[in-house]
Amino acid sequence: MINSPGTTRFLQNENKRLQQEVQGLRDEVMLLRGILDALRQVHEITNIITAETDVLLLLDGILEVALNTLGAKDGSLMLVDDEGKELVFVVVHGAVRHTLIGHRLPIGTGIAGWVAEQRKPVIVGNVYTDPRFSSGVDQTFSFHTHSLVCVPIIYNEQMLGVFQALNKRNNEAFTQADLSLLGVVAQLAATAMVKAQRTTTPE
Repeated sequence: MINSPGTTRFLQNENKRLQQEVQGLRDEVMLLRGILDALRQVHEITNIITAETDVLLLLDGILEVALNTLGAKDGSLMLVDDEGKELVFVVVHGAVRHTLIGHRLPIGTGIAGWVAEQRKPVIVGNVYTDPRFSSGVDQTFSFHTHSLVCVPIIYNEQMLGVFQALNKRNNEAFTQADLSLLGVVAQLAATAMVKAQRTTTPE
C-alpha cells in the first residue's frame, strides 16, 4: 500500500483528535471525582450533628468544601431573617470574610436577592452586564465581583437562604457542573440546618 502525503496528514490529524478526546475524558473523570469527593465530605459533615454542634461552624465547613471544589476565590452563605424580608451574611470566605458577616441585603436586591425571591439558581459570567447586579456590597466593602454562581437553599418549600461562589480562580468561567454541585450542596446544607434545629430544640 502506498502511503500518500494526504493519507499521512489524515492519520496525523486523526491521532491528534483522538488524543484531545482522551484528554477531555480524563478531565471529565477528574471533575467527577472532585464532585464525588466534595459530596462525600459534605455528607460526613452533616452526619456528625448533635445537640452540641455549632451550626455556623458546620455551615462554614460545608461552604469551604464547595468553594475548594469549584475553585472559587470567595463565597458566602446568606440566610433569610426571621421576618423573611432580608438576607443576612452568616458565613463568608475570601477577601472580606471578617467584615461582611452580619451585613443585610433586602430580598429582591442584587443577584443573590433575585435568587432568593425567584427560588432559581443562576450563573453569571460578568456581573456588570447583568441588570440584576447591585454594586452596593462591592462599593461598601471595597470588593470586586466579576463572576458568580448562586443557588437557593430550600427545605420543604421553605426558603432558608442562598449559597454563592464568586470569582473562579484563573478567571475561568463557572459551568453547569459547578451550578449542579452547588445545588446539591445547598440541599445537603438545608437538611443539616433543619436536623441541627430539631436536635437542639427541646421536645
